[in-house]
Amino acid sequence: MPFDSKIGMIMGLTKLELVQALRGLGLVRGAVVEVHSSLSRMGHVEGGAQTVIEALMEVVGEEGAIVMPAHRVTPPLPLTETEKARGIVAKVRFLPEEDRSRSGMGVVADTFRLTPGAVLGSDIHRVCAWGRDASLHAQQGFAHLLSMDGWVLLIGVDITRCSSMHTAESRVTLPAEITAAQRVPEEIRREYPENEWYIQYEDPLRPPPGEPWLKVREEAERRGWIRRGMIGHAPSMLFKGKPVVDLYEQYLRSDPFGFFGIARRQVNDA
Repeated sequence: MPFDSKIGMIMGLTKLELVQALRGLGLVRGAVVEVHSSLSRMGHVEGGAQTVIEALMEVVGEEGAIVMPAHRVTPPLPLTETEKARGIVAKVRFLPEEDRSRSGMGVVADTFRLTPGAVLGSDIHRVCAWGRDASLHAQQGFAHLLSMDGWVLLIGVDITRCSSMHTAESRVTLPAEITAAQRVPEEIRREYPENEWYIQYEDPLRPPPGEPWLKVREEAERRGWIRRGMIGHAPSMLFKGKPVVDLYEQYLRSDPFGFFGIARRQVNDA
């Protein structure tokens, strides 16, 4: 049912309403689904993140699986004016293995990794999974979900948050000119060691963060691959992961310079 009544606004979104919205979007029992979400975009939810997780579990059941990112990084840290002037647009620190504090993955993902029955992977870019093949998902990351023709659910966030997209990058060797244009300058890397920090840097040769992935989403929508709906107040999307990731890989292979908006002469003249 639509979440637009005055009573709903006062009382908050219930688990039942979440279940109905998820099913209305097309999520079914037995589905294997990668989830990225913004709790605040949904509006007030009774019970908060735990209610969202319980609704997802009820919809897919134990014969399905839920997979979320559990990267060991802080939320974005404040930037100084000096850092901004040097081209740093975002910075996060890596967290210790056993850290239970708030991460940059959002409150739903943070709550999910502490949920009984959820299996947590290892390394910086770890994932957390619950349900069928949870251990395999935790070990293999989103590659296992894609091999099962799993789904991607984005609640209140865009495709720029879709972690499984990175699997396409591991299959392609980009031209050296492009990797050079995307590399954080050496002097910044010395100040922010790569084993402690992730730095997002922009220069004139690099498009704004996430822009190439929006091209993938636009083409996937043109092909009719993406289902759209509302979860509470949050615009949401549901789609099969593998076709979209494969489309990204095709872009990387066929015209990487055009895809990233980097002309060869710009790189060669730099």
